[in-house]
Amino acid sequence: MKKLTKMIHGGIVGDEHTGAVSIPVYQVSTYKQEGIGGHKGFEYSRTGNPTRHALEELIADLEEGKAGFAFGSGMAAITAVMMLFNSGDHVVLTDDVYGGTYRVMTKVLNRLGIQSTFVDTSNLSTIEEAIQENTKAIYLETPTNPLLKITDIEAAANLAKKHSLLTIVDNTFSTPYWQTPIRQGADIVLHSATKYIGGHSDVVAGLVVVNSSELAERVHFVQNSTGGILGPQDSWLLMRGIKTLGLRMEATEKNTHKIVDFLVGHKSVSKVYYPGLENHPNHEIAKKQSGGFGGMVSFDVGSAERAAEILEKIHYFTLAESLGAVESLISVPAQMTHASIPAERRKELGITDGLMRISVGIEDADDLIEDLKRALS
Repeated sequence: MKKLTKMIHGGIVGDEHTGAVSIPVYQVSTYKQEGIGGHKGFEYSRTGNPTRHALEELIADLEEGKAGFAFGSGMAAITAVMMLFNSGDHVVLTDDVYGGTYRVMTKVLNRLGIQSTFVDTSNLSTIEEAIQENTKAIYLETPTNPLLKITDIEAAANLAKKHSLLTIVDNTFSTPYWQTPIRQGADIVLHSATKYIGGHSDVVAGLVVVNSSELAERVHFVQNSTGGILGPQDSWLLMRGIKTLGLRMEATEKNTHKIVDFLVGHKSVSKVYYPGLENHPNHEIAKKQSGGFGGMVSFDVGSAERAAEILEKIHYFTLAESLGAVESLISVPAQMTHASIPAERRKELGITDGLMRISVGIEDADDLIEDLKRALS
């Protein structure tokens, strides 16, 4: 089944009880049992809900994994995955990682004894140097947020296997339409489904997919024990979003290439970060492991003051946190998504005060370029 077809026909299709082509929203907390333990697959909606189950089956299909799990946010999904580890365990993570991931590892999970080291995972030797006796996993973002660095998933997964480690990949930017990390050796894939998978700025959610029955049991135990589940209405919204995911990703990609060409040639932009550029570090790896380069672009305008001037003039790009929506969004990572990272650390990573990040939507590309042209002038 090709990907566009799988978006529509993957997972559980329709409702066998009524013939409805759309999975119903099972707004229910508990289920009648004919006798003790005599239920029809569901007993309590924290443990399992038919609407959530349909979404979980669908994302497992799309990511080509063994089982899927839906959480109340991307951070809930990341936290649940990290709860697979014990006090004293160590995880190697991508340095240019989402600010919320950095925050939960360094301000919350560290208090529970889970240790972390952040390195440039686009360099395999740097990953290997960071592995300790107590290391249990390698956590990758690729492309990263916001500098869009690329890590070779297959090579990193092979390195992890050599050291008996798990490979975890945040696939939020690429989505399963462009990139399937499990096929490339990853053990766990996760998403902030708030972004491209939902796609309409109307739901907050997180998804996890695992590649084995053993990991499925462990993640479900954490999900059921801690209760950070996604509700049925939001599960239904995500399934609706997935139906058009491929079409949206294709439209976004087409727009993004035009916008990147414009930004690269503009005198007010000192640097453009986009994996689709031939001079982008590891461009060939991105080309090898992904079907597309995505709709995220970062560019440097030199200073926070200059960024503020641009934001005052922009019209079609909405100043907002988040990304991956049908509408184009713009942000200044140093002051927004990555403000939780200390300034000196941001400086080390190259997240400057003048760095701007755009999430390209599906509007007409000419209008978006005209908007940027006016704001940059």
